[in-house]
Amino acid sequence: MKVSDYLSRDEVVYLTRRSDWRAGGILLGNWLLIAAIFFVVAMWPNPLVLILAVILLAGRQMGLAVLMHDCGHGTFFNSKPLNDSVGQWLCALPIMNDQPSYARGHLEHHRKAGTQADPDLSNYQAYPISRESLKRKVTRDLTGRTGYRLIVFMTVRLIDAIKGGDLALARSYFKPFLAQVLLFFALSAFGIPWAYLLWVTAYMTFFMLIIRVRQVAEHAAVPDLYNPDTRLNTRSVDAPWWQRLTMVPNGVNYHLEHHFMASVPCYRLRALRELLKSRHALDGVPAFSGYGALLKHVVAA
Repeated sequence: MKVSDYLSRDEVVYLTRRSDWRAGGILLGNWLLIAAIFFVVAMWPNPLVLILAVILLAGRQMGLAVLMHDCGHGTFFNSKPLNDSVGQWLCALPIMNDQPSYARGHLEHHRKAGTQADPDLSNYQAYPISRESLKRKVTRDLTGRTGYRLIVFMTVRLIDAIKGGDLALARSYFKPFLAQVLLFFALSAFGIPWAYLLWVTAYMTFFMLIIRVRQVAEHAAVPDLYNPDTRLNTRSVDAPWWQRLTMVPNGVNYHLEHHFMASVPCYRLRALRELLKSRHALDGVPAFSGYGALLKHVVAA
């Protein structure tokens, strides 16, 4: 599947064009939604609102993860310094990640997708799995066990890096914890320090589940995981608006298109998908409408 087989040079130029205004608007919108959730919680702190806030905050955390991902590819803003600084401080660190470390691993995934050397294979190569196995994984995510293991891992790596004198590695693990302190103080400045617990709860539970569902949707139980053709080793899901709000924001559901041409910013992936459809590039590719249908597909009969 070659780009030149389906897109003209002018179309490639358009699709890969970066817009600082559009990127800035998406980034601002994501943080304004986070602020709005905390505002509603502060005004009406009842159990239903708190539960809804946790679910929506997890979706916004996923939104930041998507923007970190695009900044890691260097496709969100026009300049590398802006991609690096925004991707790190406003996207990666608030969700306990480090953009440079993430980008190195993720770009390796792109280079080796469709092969046995894909570093992310452990996330999806065992699918389809039994309903009981999927239930156990979801339970681990929603009860916080997956998130707890991640935090313990990061803490141990931070301590080991300090003991070993590897200051660069120590900084990469320390900064996410520092970002959490800053977020706590920001909420404290608005008189709602307790609301930080919602951010932590969202991260430790629903965010972990969203990450799992996204990974499964992108590469699990595809037609041929070890085929270099993107149409066979990667998947997109046509998600309704409420799933894009709560689970797969900022075009992350268009993963096949992203692997087809990783230089396309997230805000142009839908346009790329429509072009590929019109050129019959996706004829015969299994289509899924919503993540419910996708999860049924990855469960063994």
